[in-house]
Order: sequence, then structure tokens, then C-alpha cells
Amino acid sequence: MRQIGATGRASLGAAGDTAKALRSLVVADVSLARSALGRSLALTGFAIAFGASAWLLLMATLVVFLSRQAGLPWSAALLIPAVLSVAATLAAAWIAMRYFEHTRLQATRRQLARLGIGELADFMPSPDSPESARSASRHGPASETEERPVKDERGVDVTPP
Repeated sequence: MRQIGATGRASLGAAGDTAKALRSLVVADVSLARSALGRSLALTGFAIAFGASAWLLLMATLVVFLSRQAGLPWSAALLIPAVLSVAATLAAAWIAMRYFEHTRLQATRRQLARLGIGELADFMPSPDSPESARSASRHGPASETEERPVKDERGVDVTPP
């Protein structure tokens, strides 16, 4: 009886440790998502502000410089600031999209799927499998045909973490 009780307490302790670890993972993932969302919004605002202000400022200064000093025609003098502004806007938008990826709670979704919770549970290895959830999620859910995406029981497309 003592061994059974000790085993029960050890199992309960392991379940508690697992719950604490999952809670820490969720808190860290949400913190990362919150930080990434703020950075993503800030960089999106930066991209918009830079795109608009750069267009106006570079248009005023660079066009005058290129047309008077370099002797370029007005069309070429207008095109150069436009290309620079578009390049800076695209760079900021690309960086913002990279930060926005952190808002998907990927680590939490993988671990919940490994525990059998969520839309990816059928596609993840079991908890006692040596295969990592990260490597299984990189392959994504395998569909029967390449043309059709995998759907859950309600017919909604399964989005890999």
C-alpha cells in the first residue's frame, strides 16, 4: 500500500510539474507574442510614416537637386526618390511580418497538439515518441493529395504552427 501511495504521489507530482512547465511555456509564448505584436505594429507604423514622409521630403529635395545639379529630366528626378521610398517601405514591412510570426504561439500549439489538444493533435507524434513536435510541425500535416489542404472534422483548413 505504501508503494502504491508513493507511486500515486509521484505521479501527482509529475503531473503538477508538467502543468507548471506548460504554464511557463504559455506565459513565455504569450509574452513573446505581446512583444512581437507591439514591434510589428510599431514597424508597420514606421513603414507607413516613412513611406509617406520620405515621398514628400525626398521629392522636394532630391528632385530639385537632380534636376538642377545633375541635369536629369524631371521624370528621372521624380523616379529616383520614389524607388528609394518604396525600397525602405518594403524593408520595414518585411521586418514587421517576421515579428508578426511570433504572435502565432507556435511552441504552445505544438505542445498542446502533442498532448492531444487542438486541431493538430492528429498530426503530432505521441508524447512518448522520440520525434520532436517541432520537426513534426515543420513537415506539416500530410494530406492525401497535394492539391487539397488538410481539414479538421468541421471542414476548416488546418493551419500548421
